[in-house]
Amino acid sequence: MIYLDHAATSPMRPEVLRRYTEALGVVGNPSSIHGAGQAARALLEDGREAVAASLGADAVEVVLTGGGTEAVNLGIKGLFWARVATGSARRIVVPMAEHHATLDAVEWLVAHEHAVVDWIEVDEVGRIRLDALEAALATGGEETSLVTALWANNEVGTLQPVREIVDAAARFGVPVHLDAIAAYGAVPIDFHASDVAALSVSAHKIGGPVGVGALLVRRGVTVEPLLHGGNQQAQRSGTQDAAGAAAFGVAAATVTAPSPELRDRLADGIRSIEGAVLRGDPVDRLPGNVHATFAGCEGDSLLYLLDVAGFAVSTGSACQAGVPEASHVLRAMGVAEDVARGALRFTLGSSTTAAEVDALLGVLPGAVEQARAAGLAARQPTLGR
Repeated sequence: MIYLDHAATSPMRPEVLRRYTEALGVVGNPSSIHGAGQAARALLEDGREAVAASLGADAVEVVLTGGGTEAVNLGIKGLFWARVATGSARRIVVPMAEHHATLDAVEWLVAHEHAVVDWIEVDEVGRIRLDALEAALATGGEETSLVTALWANNEVGTLQPVREIVDAAARFGVPVHLDAIAAYGAVPIDFHASDVAALSVSAHKIGGPVGVGALLVRRGVTVEPLLHGGNQQAQRSGTQDAAGAAAFGVAAATVTAPSPELRDRLADGIRSIEGAVLRGDPVDRLPGNVHATFAGCEGDSLLYLLDVAGFAVSTGSACQAGVPEASHVLRAMGVAEDVARGALRFTLGSSTTAAEVDALLGVLPGAVEQARAAGLAARQPTLGR
């Protein structure tokens, strides 16, 4: 199997796996004061420090979580609750092409905490419209609790204008949470230089274990906890995963960005396929992301055909109850629904080779031809008796 779905999860590298399995053998609760507990604490804090160093942060600013989704929820809900507690700020500013961890967290706040959302449009490459952001902030004023946005779009790979987003929010005294899960390990991230209030990352996107993530919280910023019971971390209760933190630390210290040259090699090959359109910004994008739509094809059909041929890729869209659904990211970019349903996302890792890219390009045109012959699935499936 040639694995080209690193944006979904990236395999643990040998050095990370070794550290993880060694650390799993250490018995002790990091909160215990005896020797065994302190040995576990040392593993935990070494991992935290390595994660902090990889992101230009201080270890005290790293809140370890049970994954990226929890980190995003803690960042968004925690900032919202903290701001509401000091006034009436219930407005959240959110671009329309965010990951579902953000969209669902925000919708929950609307349903249960009376939040009001300003949905910000994105342009044709998936980048936030700064004029719309400025207008929403000017309208919301002191009622705005936070801005939340991606550092880089997880589907189409477009890098967002982080500095401009943060500066715009700062002019209105509004804190910013950034979901950097897709960007981490692919582009440089300096938490202190970014001036964001909170930033989410995940271990398994950079070759660490699944179920480990982190929310970076700037000194002086208040985030109301999601979890209570023990206060092991100021913003998160619960026994901490020492082994997971240790492995996360190794992954953070040794991660290497994918090759933009291989990305461009793949993009050039896809560009030559009839009916293929590359999506996202052609230049300011993640180094390992190639996203395209294939006219007249169902993305799921392409995925299955490539899977049979020995390639793991992603559609980048959701499929619920057996009905193919177009990506909300592509729809926000103005892509027609029938076109958006023909999307594939190819994401490379640091271990991806030119031979693997060329092997994919050797079979992709045939797969597209087969998928196009099959056509688009019916919007409403018919059930047999």
